[in-house]
Amino acid sequence: MPLFPHPDRPSEWQLPPPPGAGLPGWLEERLFDQRIVMVRGQLTGDTASGIAAALLTLDSAGPEAIHLHVSSPGGDLSAALSVVDVMDALAAPVHALITSEAGGAVLAVLAAADQRAAYRHARFKLSEPRAAGVTGTADEVAAAAGQHLRELEEVVVRLAGITGKPRNQIEDDLSAGRALSATEAVDYGLIDEVVAPKKNGPR
Repeated sequence: MPLFPHPDRPSEWQLPPPPGAGLPGWLEERLFDQRIVMVRGQLTGDTASGIAAALLTLDSAGPEAIHLHVSSPGGDLSAALSVVDVMDALAAPVHALITSEAGGAVLAVLAAADQRAAYRHARFKLSEPRAAGVTGTADEVAAAAGQHLRELEEVVVRLAGITGKPRNQIEDDLSAGRALSATEAVDYGLIDEVVAPKKNGPR
């Protein structure tokens, strides 16, 4: 991925913000400067590559926490795990904030974060991550199915690790497509806290 001169500091070079955020370029730049990386919409291989590049760039820029703002119903499992691999290798901590929704493969990204929080009206969907479409010979399709099952097992293990729930319960909830509110997600162990609203000041 090519580097571009920083708009405010021409002597510095930077990676572009991750693709697929659907935000104006100037806003993406400001968020990036605040060490915020957006995960929006369905997670694909292309968006995962951009997110990974942004995480690596911010990690090399300093040890301060990187903030991952998530609003995604899911996406390709292999794409999510490519982001997880990068998160596991970062020196800087990653704090995930669910701003709207999280489900499917994105739950693996959430589980890899060092801290996890959500806004009050965020929603969670425990559902089995989908695999990317595979075509080819019967042997190739069978091999891809086996790889997907191994990757799905990794997601189950990670979710069991952060929630403290037995693996068979995680598997059952993923199969059933269990939905959780932000408060229920805290009780389940998916997140650490719900972001409290600001108290009204004196009038």
